[in-house]
Amino acid sequence: MQQDEAVPTPETVARHRTLFRAVHRRKNPRLRQTDITVAEEQDVKRAVKATALGNAMEWFDFGVYAYLAVTIGKVFFPTGSDTAQTLSSLAAFAAAFLVRPLGGFFFGPLGDKVGRKKILALTMILMASATLAIGLIPSYATIGLWAPILLVLCRMVQGFSTGGEYGGAATFIAEYAPDKRRGFWGSFLEFGTLIGYTVAASLVTALTMMLSQEQMLAWGWRIPFLVAGPLGLVGLYLRMKLDESPAFQKLEEGASPAAEREKKSFKDMLTSQWRPLLLCVALVAALNITDYMLLSYMPTYLTERGFGETGGLMSIVVVMLVLMAVINSVGRLSDRVGRKPVLMAGSIGFVVLALPCFLLIKQGSTVTVFVGLLILGLTLVCYLGAMSASLPALFPTEVRYGSLSIGFNISASLFGGTTPLVVAALISKTGNDLMPAYYTMLAGFVGLIAVLTMKETARKPLEGSPPSVGTPEEARELVEAQRG
Repeated sequence: MQQDEAVPTPETVARHRTLFRAVHRRKNPRLRQTDITVAEEQDVKRAVKATALGNAMEWFDFGVYAYLAVTIGKVFFPTGSDTAQTLSSLAAFAAAFLVRPLGGFFFGPLGDKVGRKKILALTMILMASATLAIGLIPSYATIGLWAPILLVLCRMVQGFSTGGEYGGAATFIAEYAPDKRRGFWGSFLEFGTLIGYTVAASLVTALTMMLSQEQMLAWGWRIPFLVAGPLGLVGLYLRMKLDESPAFQKLEEGASPAAEREKKSFKDMLTSQWRPLLLCVALVAALNITDYMLLSYMPTYLTERGFGETGGLMSIVVVMLVLMAVINSVGRLSDRVGRKPVLMAGSIGFVVLALPCFLLIKQGSTVTVFVGLLILGLTLVCYLGAMSASLPALFPTEVRYGSLSIGFNISASLFGGTTPLVVAALISKTGNDLMPAYYTMLAGFVGLIAVLTMKETARKPLEGSPPSVGTPEEARELVEAQRG
């Protein structure tokens, strides 16, 4: 016969409640106001400005190469058909992405060990130097085979430095921004991306309009690369004046010895972080395929199909100006409604709208080309506006720079910079001008699956960091709310 269960007395219930509260406090200690990071707007603005400008510099360099791909093919790969020259030039473009994971593995863990600021300054120096060097390389007609070899080497230095750029920049802004406004401030990183692309496209367009084709081949193409030198110095100056991110400073205050933390970081990135790493790779694949398709490859796609080179670049410039006008609103929207709904809208948009947009673009008129590009751009901005806040939130503070850099650059290497080359090769092999649409739809499906599996992180503290607010008043309110 089963014995009746004993009914607990009120004293036993009270004792259990007291014990539970004591254990709960040990696991989740109450926050003091001094524990909360107060991210004053002036400091956040300075950090965002310096970081976004560096990101703009990075994508100016990449944009210039992409928009001059046809010209560079003729300068450095003069033999073969026009298609072969373009493919060779795009292959050199893709070479930078082959070494990006190496840069991520090198700079990322180093940024978790010595700080975000120092590594971001170093990547800026390398990027600017490599871009400047491309503008100084003699042509194939002057030094023969050494010309394309030096070009590929410079592109690889660019890729290696970029391996530590985005992960560090996204981490830096995310760790500076208040929790409630991380989407808004994070969107400025991609705003910098659009500035870099826009300035690159505008400069190339102006040169194309002012110079003859012979002048562009002889020396005009070098001008945008030579501009990288002074731009890099400005970005370096702004970054060196910044303080380290608040989250990293707090980590340093309570950190274990450097050697132990380095060992822990390596272990976490390869073992305990494998799920967020896979999610990061999938999200970045969706972002980069669509980003490089629209902002890097489309000028080449339009030029090879008889649409004027100047007209194609101008259409891209106008679309990017529109995206710059709305991207911060999209970031703010992701703070209000969440990252997942915004990213979901972008994913579904590419699945549903890619084919109609490319059918419009194929019509070839100025209006249809612009409308197709604009719709693709407004879909892309859903990714751009929310991604810079979404990716850093996947990882804890002590391994955030390294994990994000590794995941981002593995994905960028496989799916980002290879996009122009893959799509051009698919078109060449199949003769189907709609291959870019199908590739974009595939990216949308990948993004859709990734967004469905990610956690919502809007308006929440970063993992491994205390809450971050905008004013001391908000910090006091947070402490009082916790007591209540």
